[in-house]
Amino acid sequence: MKKEPEEEQNKEEEPEVGEDIETLKQALAEEKEKAETNLAGWQRAQADYINYKRRAEQERDEISQFANSILVLNLLPILDDWERALDSIPDDQADLSWVEGIRLIERKLRGVLEAQGLSPIEAVGQPFDPTLHEAAMQGKGEEGIVVEELQKGYKFRDRVIRPSRVVVGNGEEEKEEE
Repeated sequence: MKKEPEEEQNKEEEPEVGEDIETLKQALAEEKEKAETNLAGWQRAQADYINYKRRAEQERDEISQFANSILVLNLLPILDDWERALDSIPDDQADLSWVEGIRLIERKLRGVLEAQGLSPIEAVGQPFDPTLHEAAMQGKGEEGIVVEELQKGYKFRDRVIRPSRVVVGNGEEEKEEE
């Protein structure tokens, strides 16, 4: 008879073991879900951090380019004055050594600025483009074509920092020829 209580005890333990397994399976499933949620959150945070680093680097580059473009823009009037001074040298003094020295300095300055990304905008003979040119007036010439450049325009790394100030043809010359 002693065996019977043991059998009853085993029978009572068996349902508990089955319930424990189900409870453990449920707890395991909940923990797996938590782990997956944590992993997804971590992956999102990592992606956000990578995007933040990329944006911060891009902003640094843009700030640097903006600062360089401001410096170049401030140097353009000096370059304009230098060109006007060289253009106004009388022909009889054009071959003097000091004039050649001044021309050399101007070429070096222009070369340094071009190496940094400065490029002149071609204007004369080109169709008028409001993104590249600023129309100062109209003159005789083919309609819509730039006939004269009053002030040279420049791009800095494919971005216009100073448009060319130009005279645009009004079509009068064409009518006279017909």
